Amino acid sequence: MRFINFFFALSLLHAAPSPFRTDADGPINKKVERDGKPLEWFNLVEGQFPVEGSAHAISGELIQVDHLARAFHLRVDRNDSQDRGVWDLPLPAVMLPYGSIWYHGAPAALQDIPLGTHLHGQFFVRDAQKPAPVLETWYRRKTPEFDFGRCFRLEDDFSLQTRQKQLWKIESVDLTTMKLTALLPGEKAKTFDLLTSTRVFEKNAIANLKAIQAGQNVFFNLTWATLYGPGRITDLWLDETARALATAQQLERHRNHVRERGLPGWVTAVDDEQQLVTITFFGNVDPKLFDELTLKAPNAPPPKDGSPPPAEPVGSLAVARESLMTYDPVNDRKRGSILEVKKLPAEPGSSGIQITLKMDLMLEGYRPHRIVRFYPPTWKVNALPREEEFFGKE
Repeated sequence: MRFINFFFALSLLHAAPSPFRTDADGPINKKVERDGKPLEWFNLVEGQFPVEGSAHAISGELIQVDHLARAFHLRVDRNDSQDRGVWDLPLPAVMLPYGSIWYHGAPAALQDIPLGTHLHGQFFVRDAQKPAPVLETWYRRKTPEFDFGRCFRLEDDFSLQTRQKQLWKIESVDLTTMKLTALLPGEKAKTFDLLTSTRVFEKNAIANLKAIQAGQNVFFNLTWATLYGPGRITDLWLDETARALATAQQLERHRNHVRERGLPGWVTAVDDEQQLVTITFFGNVDPKLFDELTLKAPNAPPPKDGSPPPAEPVGSLAVARESLMTYDPVNDRKRGSILEVKKLPAEPGSSGIQITLKMDLMLEGYRPHRIVRFYPPTWKVNALPREEEFFGKE
């Protein structure tokens, strides 16, 4: 009987309603109450990762980018919950420090994604302590999603299909009318527009539009989604070889980008007396990069004070901003010996990797909840293009 009561209580726990509002409660223009009180969306807490399933899904087209600030504008897709007067309005948003960007099925930076690409995002409400962006156009009208200005995940159609392990099956293609009809498993067919500029990828080459045939299982990226139907196809991948090549190329681009700018994370704990800094890395980079944390630099210079080289791998730590931009990493980063690499329980936004460093010198920016970027021992630190460094912009 005791075991029955235990499992009954456990089932009630799993069935308990969420303490915050989610997309399952209906469109955002619908008021949701619980116990006679409005049910609010989840609010982020500084220095903590968000709760699983707490974000709000928004899709739209990328129409403006400030890649240095990791900020962008998304023209929100039309949907049945919107009045006609708020169709096609922009959503200004910024990526959270631990927010991830995906393109072609691999991690990416905002500058990797062409303007006009249709994207899917997971968003949280804006920080009430910071002023909301002022819109100078569209008669100051705002999309109903305007308050959701902090992005946790942003991905193109290719990446979404990859993550959901779904392929479009082509039912028909007509190159006279430039129409392609396709469906996802369990859903109704949709008819998309082809363009004379649509790029078709087949195996290791770019193919002609005539290579598109009924019965093929494909991925594609869109633009102008919901403006005049489901959207226009900009790029289409006909087979697994073409899709794998696109992902592999983007993955290498991402790895090169991070190796030149450092692994991002935030400071979890500090011991000033022992000069120890503990960092939890974000989950918005390729996990394979963390394998390089414990590699020793073969040509590392000896300590300047004449002491013997440390037994532990030695990297360097730079202070960063919420946009992940550093100040002057060539000159202001400090050396630190890696005393411990620890695996943490999985959390949304976290890599699950935490390190403790013994620093040569402590900086004011090494404080709990502050953003930093760490360069493993084998990563060469070069000066970034001047616009990517915050030094001198204060």
